[in-house]
Amino acid sequence: MGDALVYVYAITGMTGIGELPAVEGVAGAPVRAITAGELAAVVSSVDTAEFGEEALRRNLEDLSWLERTARAHHAVVDAVARPGPAAPLRLATVYLSDDNVRSMLDEQQVRFTTALDRVRGRAEWGVKAFGRPQPVDPVGEEPTGPAAGPGTTYLMRRRTERDRAARSLAQAHEQAERLHTSLARLAVTSRAYPPQDPRLSGERDEMVLNAAYLVEETRGPAVRELVDTWDAPGLRLELTGPWAPYSFASPDDS
Repeated sequence: MGDALVYVYAITGMTGIGELPAVEGVAGAPVRAITAGELAAVVSSVDTAEFGEEALRRNLEDLSWLERTARAHHAVVDAVARPGPAAPLRLATVYLSDDNVRSMLDEQQVRFTTALDRVRGRAEWGVKAFGRPQPVDPVGEEPTGPAAGPGTTYLMRRRTERDRAARSLAQAHEQAERLHTSLARLAVTSRAYPPQDPRLSGERDEMVLNAAYLVEETRGPAVRELVDTWDAPGLRLELTGPWAPYSFASPDDS
């Protein structure tokens, strides 16, 4: 390895660091800990040629590199969060040296300790909902009234289809809002995000809910049951989790 930088995956407490997980870090690097006060940063030493500022700018546009690095990052975070609370850092968080990481830990002792207390015994669940077009009876949707020419009939049919799609999407939004309200009652807190760009998600159906929920570990089965049994023919639901609390462990969260 050439000049080394320090890649930080997550912050955890000294009492929960124990033996570091036997998991490979980004770029195949081993995982180690840097400690300061009551906190420990879980890190890897990485090469400047791959993780320096210019290299990162280039690599973050490489989907293959991004997928590989994200998979390794999440594997380390999940392993660290398994025995105790962890505050995951953003993908590709890099410091110049161990001393810089220690300084960060010293400066952020109170904020990270508060964040770890907030997520202790809790996990993140994610829910996405997509508006799903409803099947219709083609006979029942034929335009009625005086006989019209083929062009007029086509335009009337297209207007009917647009109206039906608009009603279906409005119903999907209402159903998603009810689902979000029910899930939020099970959660300690929740966070709604903007719908993902379909060009990135590859989804053809419109996303009407994109949310994360911080849930007591004991209530995880209730979240899964609620989503699995939710009666909403106009929605297609995706449930993910339980995960390390990426959306709720930032020291900037209150």
